[in-house]
Amino acid sequence: MRTLIVIILITLVTSCGTSKKSASIKDRTVSVAAADKERRGVDTAPKEHRTRTKSRSSKTTKADEVINTALTFSGVRYKFGGTSKKGMDCSGLLYVSFGEHDIQLPRTSASMAQQGKKIRVKDVEKGDLLFFKTSKGAKRINHVGMVVKVEKNEIKFIHASTSRGVTISSLREGFWNRAFVKATRIL
Repeated sequence: MRTLIVIILITLVTSCGTSKKSASIKDRTVSVAAADKERRGVDTAPKEHRTRTKSRSSKTTKADEVINTALTFSGVRYKFGGTSKKGMDCSGLLYVSFGEHDIQLPRTSASMAQQGKKIRVKDVEKGDLLFFKTSKGAKRINHVGMVVKVEKNEIKFIHASTSRGVTISSLREGFWNRAFVKATRIL
Protein backbone atom coordinates (compact mmCIF):
# COMPACT_ATOMS: atom_id res chain seq x y z
CA MET A 1 0.00 0.00 0.00
CA ARG A 2 2.79 2.38 0.94
CA THR A 3 4.57 1.68 -2.36
CA LEU A 4 1.39 2.47 -4.29
CA ILE A 5 1.05 5.84 -2.54
CA VAL A 6 4.68 6.69 -3.31
CA ILE A 7 4.22 5.78 -7.00
CA ILE A 8 1.06 7.92 -7.24
CA LEU A 9 2.82 10.89 -5.61
CA ILE A 10 5.82 10.59 -7.94
CA THR A 11 3.49 10.43 -10.95
CA LEU A 12 1.61 13.53 -9.82
CA VAL A 13 4.78 15.53 -9.15
CA THR A 14 6.34 14.51 -12.46
CA SER A 15 3.27 15.30 -14.53
CA CYS A 16 2.80 18.70 -12.84
CA GLY A 17 6.43 19.59 -13.45
CA THR A 18 6.14 18.82 -17.14
CA SER A 19 3.07 20.96 -17.71
CA LYS A 20 4.47 23.86 -15.70
CA LYS A 21 7.75 23.68 -17.58
CA SER A 22 6.21 23.91 -21.03
CA ALA A 23 3.89 26.72 -19.97
CA SER A 24 6.70 28.70 -18.36
CA ILE A 25 8.87 28.55 -21.46
CA LYS A 26 6.10 29.83 -23.73
CA ASP A 27 4.71 32.46 -21.35
CA ARG A 28 7.92 33.76 -19.82
CA THR A 29 8.69 37.44 -20.16
CA VAL A 30 12.25 38.53 -20.69
CA SER A 31 13.69 40.19 -17.59
CA VAL A 32 16.62 41.91 -19.32
CA ALA A 33 15.95 45.48 -20.40
CA ALA A 34 15.37 45.93 -24.13
CA ALA A 35 18.00 48.66 -24.36
CA ASP A 36 20.60 46.23 -23.02
CA LYS A 37 19.74 43.65 -25.67
CA GLU A 38 19.67 46.25 -28.43
CA ARG A 39 23.19 47.30 -27.47
CA ARG A 40 24.23 43.67 -27.89
CA GLY A 41 22.43 43.41 -31.22
CA VAL A 42 19.71 40.93 -30.22
CA ASP A 43 16.11 41.18 -31.49
CA THR A 44 13.89 42.08 -28.51
CA ALA A 45 10.50 42.27 -30.20
CA PRO A 46 7.77 39.95 -28.88
CA LYS A 47 7.92 36.51 -30.51
CA GLU A 48 4.65 37.02 -32.41
CA HIS A 49 5.96 40.28 -33.91
CA ARG A 50 9.35 38.77 -34.80
CA THR A 51 7.73 35.90 -36.65
CA ARG A 52 5.38 38.14 -38.62
CA THR A 53 8.08 40.70 -39.41
CA LYS A 54 10.61 38.09 -40.52
CA SER A 55 8.09 36.23 -42.65
CA ARG A 56 7.57 39.41 -44.70
CA SER A 57 11.25 40.13 -45.27
CA SER A 58 12.91 36.74 -44.81
CA LYS A 59 11.98 33.30 -43.53
CA THR A 60 12.50 32.51 -39.85
CA THR A 61 15.01 29.70 -39.57
CA LYS A 62 15.11 26.84 -37.07
CA ALA A 63 18.21 28.52 -35.59
CA ASP A 64 16.21 31.74 -35.05
CA GLU A 65 13.46 29.78 -33.31
CA VAL A 66 15.89 27.99 -30.96
CA ILE A 67 17.72 31.27 -30.23
CA ASN A 68 14.45 33.05 -29.45
CA THR A 69 13.53 30.29 -27.01
CA ALA A 70 16.93 30.56 -25.32
CA LEU A 71 16.55 34.36 -25.08
CA THR A 72 13.35 33.94 -23.05
CA PHE A 73 15.62 32.72 -20.24
CA SER A 74 17.84 35.86 -20.26
CA GLY A 75 18.56 36.94 -16.71
CA VAL A 76 17.66 33.58 -15.11
CA ARG A 77 20.11 32.77 -12.33
CA TYR A 78 22.66 29.98 -12.64
CA LYS A 79 21.78 26.71 -10.97
CA PHE A 80 23.82 23.54 -11.42
CA GLY A 81 21.58 20.97 -13.12
CA GLY A 82 18.83 23.57 -13.63
CA THR A 83 16.42 23.46 -16.57
CA SER A 84 13.75 26.02 -15.64
CA LYS A 85 13.19 29.72 -15.00
CA LYS A 86 14.10 29.04 -11.37
CA GLY A 87 17.66 28.31 -12.46
CA MET A 88 19.65 27.09 -15.46
CA ASP A 89 23.06 25.68 -16.13
CA CYS A 90 24.76 26.00 -19.52
CA SER A 91 23.80 22.62 -20.93
CA GLY A 92 20.31 22.84 -19.40
CA LEU A 93 19.68 26.07 -21.31
CA LEU A 94 20.51 24.44 -24.64
CA TYR A 95 18.86 21.13 -23.77
CA VAL A 96 15.56 22.95 -23.14
CA SER A 97 15.88 25.46 -26.00
CA PHE A 98 16.59 22.82 -28.65
CA GLY A 99 14.10 20.38 -27.08
CA GLU A 100 11.26 22.89 -27.44
CA HIS A 101 11.81 22.58 -31.19
CA ASP A 102 12.00 18.77 -31.23
CA ILE A 103 15.78 18.63 -31.45
CA GLN A 104 17.11 16.25 -28.83
CA LEU A 105 20.53 16.95 -27.32
CA PRO A 106 22.37 15.11 -24.55
CA ARG A 107 22.05 16.72 -21.12
CA THR A 108 25.72 17.56 -20.43
CA SER A 109 28.13 19.87 -22.25
CA ALA A 110 30.75 17.11 -22.59
CA SER A 111 28.18 14.84 -24.26
CA MET A 112 26.86 17.67 -26.45
CA ALA A 113 30.41 18.25 -27.69
CA GLN A 114 30.33 14.82 -29.30
CA GLN A 115 27.21 15.66 -31.35
CA GLY A 116 26.99 17.45 -34.68
CA LYS A 117 29.70 18.39 -37.14
CA LYS A 118 32.89 20.13 -36.02
CA ILE A 119 33.37 23.47 -37.79
CA ARG A 120 36.05 26.15 -37.92
CA VAL A 121 35.49 29.31 -35.87
CA LYS A 122 35.53 31.45 -39.00
CA ASP A 123 32.59 29.39 -40.35
CA VAL A 124 30.24 29.63 -37.32
CA GLU A 125 26.67 30.78 -37.82
CA LYS A 126 23.66 31.48 -35.61
CA GLY A 127 22.59 28.33 -33.79
CA ASP A 128 26.04 26.69 -33.74
CA LEU A 129 27.40 25.47 -30.41
CA LEU A 130 30.64 26.69 -28.80
CA PHE A 131 32.45 24.52 -26.27
CA PHE A 132 34.87 25.54 -23.52
CA LYS A 133 37.17 24.25 -20.81
CA THR A 134 36.73 26.88 -18.10
CA SER A 135 38.97 25.43 -15.38
CA LYS A 136 42.74 25.44 -15.47
CA GLY A 137 43.92 21.93 -16.13
CA ALA A 138 40.42 20.76 -17.12
CA LYS A 139 40.68 17.51 -19.02
CA ARG A 140 37.27 17.71 -20.65
CA ILE A 141 34.76 20.23 -21.91
CA ASN A 142 32.68 21.67 -19.10
CA HIS A 143 30.82 24.63 -20.67
CA VAL A 144 28.68 25.28 -23.76
CA GLY A 145 27.03 28.27 -25.41
CA MET A 146 25.02 28.89 -28.57
CA VAL A 147 25.90 31.48 -31.20
CA VAL A 148 23.21 34.19 -31.43
CA LYS A 149 24.99 36.62 -33.75
CA VAL A 150 28.07 36.85 -35.94
CA GLU A 151 28.98 40.34 -37.07
CA LYS A 152 32.28 41.89 -38.14
CA ASN A 153 34.28 38.89 -36.93
CA GLU A 154 32.65 39.06 -33.50
CA ILE A 155 30.80 35.99 -32.27
CA LYS A 156 28.14 36.57 -29.60
CA PHE A 157 26.73 33.57 -27.76
CA ILE A 158 24.11 32.88 -25.11
CA HIS A 159 25.03 30.69 -22.17
CA ALA A 160 24.49 30.28 -18.44
CA SER A 161 27.41 31.76 -16.53
CA THR A 162 27.96 30.86 -12.89
CA SER A 163 28.45 34.54 -12.06
CA ARG A 164 25.86 36.24 -14.33
CA GLY A 165 23.24 33.58 -15.04
CA VAL A 166 21.80 33.33 -18.56
CA THR A 167 23.55 36.05 -20.51
CA ILE A 168 25.12 36.92 -23.84
CA SER A 169 28.90 37.13 -24.11
CA SER A 170 31.43 37.65 -26.87
CA LEU A 171 34.08 35.18 -27.95
CA ARG A 172 36.38 38.23 -28.09
CA GLU A 173 36.30 38.49 -24.30
CA GLY A 174 39.64 37.28 -22.99
CA PHE A 175 38.32 34.60 -20.65
CA TRP A 176 36.02 33.02 -23.22
CA ASN A 177 38.59 33.31 -25.99
CA ARG A 178 41.22 31.49 -23.89
CA ALA A 179 38.77 28.82 -22.71
CA PHE A 180 37.38 28.08 -26.19
CA VAL A 181 37.90 24.51 -27.46
CA LYS A 182 35.72 23.96 -30.52
CA ALA A 183 32.50 24.73 -32.40
CA THR A 184 29.94 22.29 -33.77
CA ARG A 185 26.88 22.53 -35.99
CA ILE A 186 23.73 20.73 -34.91
CA LEU A 187 21.22 22.38 -37.26
